[in-house]
Amino acid sequence: MSKFPIDNGFQRGKVDNTLFLKSKGKHLLIIQIYVDDIIFGATNSNLCDEFSKLMRNEFEMSMMGELNFFLGLQIKQTSNATMIHQQKYVKELIKRFRMESAKLIDTSISPSTRLVVDDGSLSVKEKSYRGMIGSLLYLTTSRPDIVFSVALCVRFQSNPKETHLKAVK
Repeated sequence: MSKFPIDNGFQRGKVDNTLFLKSKGKHLLIIQIYVDDIIFGATNSNLCDEFSKLMRNEFEMSMMGELNFFLGLQIKQTSNATMIHQQKYVKELIKRFRMESAKLIDTSISPSTRLVVDDGSLSVKEKSYRGMIGSLLYLTTSRPDIVFSVALCVRFQSNPKETHLKAVK
């Protein structure tokens, strides 16, 4: 995007180079770019219309309407709040890893849990274990409560054991 309208008063986010901000008085326009997808929103609908017109003059683009789903994140917007969740993604994970009949638990791994590299249990398939770990890492986007548990299990991606797989599940 060599002609992205950064010159027209847009500022790059300080942490994320794909995030752009523009303020106009007390109103704010936020734009997030991911490969060839752009999501944007503003505190004033005129800013959204203005940005949409600017982009359509430069690029061929289609408007998909209100944001409901983006990169595995489901977005629910009300007049009072915006909620982000990954229910659909979780259901797909449970199905992919054949855990539909698994027992549900209310809490994740206790901080006092200790996992060791080799506790004598049998090895499990690294590819499957890494798939679960990668999926759970992405899930931490909307579930910060599982970060500790996932981080604990990440360390055992090389030669995972049955005890490690049990902890992941």
